[in-house]
Amino acid sequence: MNWIEIIAVVFGILSVWYARKENILVFPFGIANVSIYVYICFVSQLFANAGINIVYLASNIFGWYMWSRSGNDDEKLQITRNTKKQNIISWISVAFIYVAAFFLLRWVNRGDIEYLDSFLPWIDSFNTSFFLVATILMAVKKVENWIFWIIGNIVSIPIFASQGLYFTSIQYTVFLVLAILGLREWRRKI
Repeated sequence: MNWIEIIAVVFGILSVWYARKENILVFPFGIANVSIYVYICFVSQLFANAGINIVYLASNIFGWYMWSRSGNDDEKLQITRNTKKQNIISWISVAFIYVAAFFLLRWVNRGDIEYLDSFLPWIDSFNTSFFLVATILMAVKKVENWIFWIIGNIVSIPIFASQGLYFTSIQYTVFLVLAILGLREWRRKI
């Protein structure tokens, strides 16, 4: 599976690179990346991550639409910050998604004692919750998306390494660096 993982990694890094630059090419590369990762995550028993990649596919399509709307500058989507209320909703959403994903994973895999006794449902749900909120915030150009990406990336690096997905782990290390740079750039653009 290494060659398919390497292809997905290249698409993923290009996607985050273009997101950092606020370039619409983030979406076609993102679509290619997440489509491949649906397969990779299922094979690796990272079921919540497989599911989140399906959601990423939908959010990439939504984001592509949002970012491509044409018109004058008043109609184009601009980078903004969350309001206090939006921040509260974002963090509550992380907690809700975490609990929902965790119990869904445990229910779906209730017959797999080895899986249930592992750290995978706990950690898989954790990064999935952060990434889901991040992808929604990215689609509407909220600066705070980068904070959620950073947290999810930090958790993802050891998860993928523990599953033998070393190229993916390296990808998430690059994602972490790009997310930090993206946060700085988007803050500067405001």
